[in-house]
Amino acid sequence: MLISTTSTISGKNIKEYRGIVFGEVINGVNFIKDFTAGITNILGGRAEEYEHELINTRADAINEMIERAEKIGANAIIGVKIDYEPMGQNSSMLMVVASGTAVIIE
Repeated sequence: MLISTTSTISGKNIKEYRGIVFGEVINGVNFIKDFTAGITNILGGRAEEYEHELINTRADAINEMIERAEKIGANAIIGVKIDYEPMGQNSSMLMVVASGTAVIIE
């Protein structure tokens, strides 16, 4: 599956548009990560626990989008966009939405 943030894929011809596809993932962050990130915030530095959580959640959203594109017969996704939104009480959850246009390329 080819994926692009642009409206085309270099060297490929779009044969058919299949529609918009989404991958949505909501992931909660646990108490230990909150506590460790709080210490990092006080002492300075990177909150690696949150970074790993973000990387994994984004990958899950992209994979879900790919699965949905494959189900409708697409072999590529163009115009991909990733959105992030904190959710829940005290923003303790993270929603990541991957979206794009499923296409068939030659």
